Amino acid sequence: MFTGIVTAIGTVEAVDTMAEDKRFIIQSPYDAQTIDLGASIAHDGACLTVTTLDPTPAGARYTIDASSETLRLTTLGSWESGSQINLERSLKLGDEMGGHLVTGHVDGMATIVRREDGENTSLFEIEAPEALARFIAKKGSVCLQGTSLTVNSVDGNRFTLMLIPHTLAVTTWGERKVGDAMNLEIDLMARYAERLMGNG
Repeated sequence: MFTGIVTAIGTVEAVDTMAEDKRFIIQSPYDAQTIDLGASIAHDGACLTVTTLDPTPAGARYTIDASSETLRLTTLGSWESGSQINLERSLKLGDEMGGHLVTGHVDGMATIVRREDGENTSLFEIEAPEALARFIAKKGSVCLQGTSLTVNSVDGNRFTLMLIPHTLAVTTWGERKVGDAMNLEIDLMARYAERLMGNG
């Protein structure tokens, strides 16, 4: 489990294609001594397992594998050498819950359709897939690119977010532009409510 509070920005150093799957080499600022082989780390909101690990002067270099299904449902298929990605370590019992409960299981991809930068905040308008849009509510929570965010308004399949300069600075959101695809995970409570209503 995660909280959607990004704790570092990592860099894709290399991409290896393995039949329909891909292996990524990630450089992160995390101390290698604090990462176990098999650890779960959220990469742009997608929970992936550390399969090899080496310390580096800048932190840690490790590998993660992504299946064809993960590549199809997320933005990982577009990663290339040099791509910057949001990282979050898995939640530990007793950790502060700064965002909302996030599983790291991406439901699909949304798209930025508008960005307006103001003096104190930046407005992003996002278009969600129709099948997922009904789970998004005004003042509710969503996870986009591994970031826990509060929905400002909803209009059909589109919703808006207001991001403060700090969020833009400590995540990859500062570089996001119109047309960019975003990993979307709907709120866990909305998912279970749908199931309890017999629609899922």
